[in-house]
Amino acid sequence: MDNPLTVDTLFHLGPVPITTPVAVTWALMIGLTLFAWLSTRRLALVPGTLQTVLELFVTTVDGQVHDTMQRDPAPFRALIGTIFLFVLVANWTAVLPGVEPPTAHIETDAALAMIVFVATIAYGISGRGWRGYLATFAEPSWVMIPLNLVEQITRTFSLVVRLFGNVMSGVFVVGIVLSLAGLFLPIPLMALDLLTGAVQAYIFAVLATVFIGAAAGETPVAAKPDKEDTSP
Repeated sequence: MDNPLTVDTLFHLGPVPITTPVAVTWALMIGLTLFAWLSTRRLALVPGTLQTVLELFVTTVDGQVHDTMQRDPAPFRALIGTIFLFVLVANWTAVLPGVEPPTAHIETDAALAMIVFVATIAYGISGRGWRGYLATFAEPSWVMIPLNLVEQITRTFSLVVRLFGNVMSGVFVVGIVLSLAGLFLPIPLMALDLLTGAVQAYIFAVLATVFIGAAAGETPVAAKPDKEDTSP
């Protein structure tokens, strides 16, 4: 089993080495972008199976964001939904022969965590303004400023460690059992790995929602997106 902290270089783009996780990540991004375009270019009032699944996914994301933030989910839908979808599909590439999920490499998880870190600051400034956002570091008292600054960094680091540790461990377990027991015995473990990948994607997206919602601040509670006003 290779060291998870080392990566293979596939080719060079000028002076820049392109590693296997980067190539797989690009392939996933291109695939997800094409899937999103193809599945939404012909939306209908009477949805088919694929459109129904997509609408269910969007409704679920909106409901989760609303319940977590108590805010209108529209400004956060694209970011949270994209994070969840990418992490889910990236984790599930573990079942493809010869493909190692990019989330089993710490640099991919660090990049995802940095996206959440930057989004937290951006939404915090957008929702509260510069002064309001910076004032949150002095809550409940100015003596908490150092601890609140450290918390901002450590919770980002925890996102990296949690995703990296769980995905990498699943890859190692399946790889070891596969090498010892042959092709078919690890199938139950691969099914468990799929479940673990889905859970980790959900946890990552929910934590991102919590961090961004806390930074953005409170607003009047919006109506839940899946309920319509039936009053005359």
